[in-house]
Amino acid sequence: MQTDLRRPISRPGFRSRTTAALLAAFALATLGLGHATAQDSAPLVTIDSGSLEGVAPDKAEQFLGIPYAAPPIKDLRFNPPQPAIAWTGTVAADDLPPACLQFEPHGALEGQAASEDCLYLSLYRPLGATASDTRPVMVYFHGGAWTQGTSANYGGASLVAETGVIEISINYRLGALGYLAHPGLSAETPMGSGNYGTMDQIAALEWVKRNVAAFGGDPDNVTIFGQSAGAGSVCALLAAPSAAGLFHRAILHSLPCGWVSTDLETAEPSGVAFAEAVGCPAGPDQVACLRGVWAGTLIAHQADYTGGIKVGGNLIPVAPEAAIASGEWNQVPMMVGATRSEFKLIAMLLMPELYDVTAETYPDMVGKVYPDRADEVLELYPLAHYNSPYEAITQAMGDEAFVCGTGATVAKLAEWVPTYQYEFDDRTSPGLYGFDGPPGADMSNGHSADLQYLFDYDLGAADLDATQEKLATQMMHYWAAFAAKGDPNFDGGPAWPLWTDNQQVLSLRAGGESTPITSFAADHECDFWSGN
Repeated sequence: MQTDLRRPISRPGFRSRTTAALLAAFALATLGLGHATAQDSAPLVTIDSGSLEGVAPDKAEQFLGIPYAAPPIKDLRFNPPQPAIAWTGTVAADDLPPACLQFEPHGALEGQAASEDCLYLSLYRPLGATASDTRPVMVYFHGGAWTQGTSANYGGASLVAETGVIEISINYRLGALGYLAHPGLSAETPMGSGNYGTMDQIAALEWVKRNVAAFGGDPDNVTIFGQSAGAGSVCALLAAPSAAGLFHRAILHSLPCGWVSTDLETAEPSGVAFAEAVGCPAGPDQVACLRGVWAGTLIAHQADYTGGIKVGGNLIPVAPEAAIASGEWNQVPMMVGATRSEFKLIAMLLMPELYDVTAETYPDMVGKVYPDRADEVLELYPLAHYNSPYEAITQAMGDEAFVCGTGATVAKLAEWVPTYQYEFDDRTSPGLYGFDGPPGADMSNGHSADLQYLFDYDLGAADLDATQEKLATQMMHYWAAFAAKGDPNFDGGPAWPLWTDNQQVLSLRAGGESTPITSFAADHECDFWSGN
């Protein structure tokens, strides 16, 4: 049974950028692009599946909700994506698509529609762009633990108006619909099961290769980037042989590649158990039964299978971290980074008991989290250095799980390709809407805090002030310059050194006062966490 919940929704609002004029000339000169100009008529583009009419509000042309593959419903559920269905006439591309079905809360805009029919992308280009342009293309994969999230949260109008790139945000299948491994499903394709969401991402990149020139984009200059699970998706694509040649640079936000994968053979038994849990008995008809189960039942059993990227089969034959270490990966210039205090937000979802930690109970909680090295953690993360016990323990956990792992990923990548590392360190940054943290905790620099600085992002807890906007403008120019030429440096911006043995990291700071540092590993006690 398939219920299509799609309905029109409002587009995200576009933030005004008081500092836009300060660096716009630098970006246009750096990227070799002409000045954007307004237009009176709706933009029209013809792609391989039909003609589209976009919209052109005040700062960018937008083509919203373009199908890049056929609806993955009925017999196409748990199957590789198929080509988009062609149409006749001109279709209005003026409304954001539905989110893919959410297998966890917090992933979509409040009130946004969700549907199993969700393989759409939205493309943003500067006003006045034409098919004769050859603009850098940036394709974004949203985060959300591979169970939640939507491209609709990541409007690209400000980014493209500021820098002249083309930005594309895609939806991909989530939860069991995107990542269920099952031996019967694996037998259907040499690509193996458990990675339908990754297959969707490859299909979207193939769509970009065929069609982006019609929008003025350069199909031979495509940058993929993503945050959290989106960064994990980028790691998977680095290791996917079938993705070779579909992108030319890559950016990882807030997830080391070592966190990405589970072995397919190990995960397949959980798919069998999941099928039985949703009412599909063992036997030759189990896969067919899975394709007919009501989607709400699949969502209700989210916890009953092994999620995330699966390694095995022809799609991702080797784990990303192992592929990178061996040199057998899709080698492209890399930009990699994390926020300074990643776990402030993640702990709210994974360990709510940390809310209640006090100065008196802090040693006991550290002992619970780190029973074999509590004394050392207490010495390295003393309460006197933090505003609250919550901040102290989440800094330790984030350094161990995310931040130092990011540094390790950078070191492996830099053996093969030009690599640039950043740390987002705006200690005034807003948190996320609905994630206020425990009393007394400062939620700046948490996981996802950097997203509001790059996108028209509706999940920030507050608008950026003028000082924060200056950093946001600077970040967009770094990202766009990297997309243009594999080097984030741009005229007028603080120098960003290549990561080499001196381990220089660009610290992204409020007011645009970004500066290279060599203290990243020491700041996060990475020698301790790595066992050195």
